[in-house]
Amino acid sequence: MSKHKAIPPAKKVNKKAAEKAVNKSKNKAAKNVMDSGGKKHAGVKTDKVSSTKVGDKSEKLQKVLARAGKGSRREMETYISAGRVSVDGKVAYLGDRVLGNEQIRIDGHPVVFMAEEDDLCRVIVYNKPEGEMCTRKDPEGRPTVFDRLPPLENSRWIAVGRLDINTSGMLLFTTDGELANRLMHPSQKVEREYAVRVFGEVNEAMLQTLRAGVKLEDGPARFQKITYKGGEGRNHWFHVVLSEGRNREVRRLWESQDVQVSRLIRVRYGDMEMKRQLPLGGWNELSLVDVNYFRKLVDLAPETQSKVKVDEKVMDNAKSRRIRRSVKKHQHRHQQQSTRRRRK
Repeated sequence: MSKHKAIPPAKKVNKKAAEKAVNKSKNKAAKNVMDSGGKKHAGVKTDKVSSTKVGDKSEKLQKVLARAGKGSRREMETYISAGRVSVDGKVAYLGDRVLGNEQIRIDGHPVVFMAEEDDLCRVIVYNKPEGEMCTRKDPEGRPTVFDRLPPLENSRWIAVGRLDINTSGMLLFTTDGELANRLMHPSQKVEREYAVRVFGEVNEAMLQTLRAGVKLEDGPARFQKITYKGGEGRNHWFHVVLSEGRNREVRRLWESQDVQVSRLIRVRYGDMEMKRQLPLGGWNELSLVDVNYFRKLVDLAPETQSKVKVDEKVMDNAKSRRIRRSVKKHQHRHQQQSTRRRRK
């Protein structure tokens, strides 16, 4: 008797049911695209937005939206896939390209594009404290890295990567989605340096393993450089360098050697180091020279203007004290708000 089981005959496909399911999906996507008055455009079809000819100056839709400060490219791709974006009254699809003169809407709200001369690339350095979330809003009411950033009109701050709640140090924000995307992308190999305090016995063989590479659950990883910075007993400080920013990568690498990270601080991004005078919870906007350093680092054209005055003083003790006072006031307000929420 054959050991092979008989393969059941394939089920017949109900073509009418399949077509009905496709139309239902398209209609659902069309409902998400509403104009500001809350009504669909008359006669709108859910056909794919027509692509422009090869050789023109069109760009991918998600790239244009990211540059307009609506979010990262990945976020915009999610919006497009969910049917939340329309171009000239038609539901947009991933892969659509635009010239920039179309009427683009997200959830029915028009996307406002600033004039080119006003669309400046701004970058700020934020000294993140432990305990803050790298999210715009936290359902538990915990403080976030966006709480104290300067307000913007027709744009928004985009975080360049993330730091987990127990990690402090240098975090970059920019108004340019393309710059943020390139600085984060592993292909650019932008270095990040961290000061790490580990608890446990560390020997040279372990350090060589971390330099050579360790297989983590999401693929191989390694430190490009490890420098010993001293310590006492079973607590030791190291500076480590990576050229990518995977979730909890520094902690997971050390944990693979059976030692625990008890303190983690990002101290450098690219060649730019965190200024020691910048207090925890404080931010400082970068000058035109420093903005163009990051743009050149990822092969973007230089900016010609900046919000920072040429003669503005660099971080000094007086400016540091002002920032520290402002941070304390903000923290006090947040504590009061948290207390009121708990009482409710």
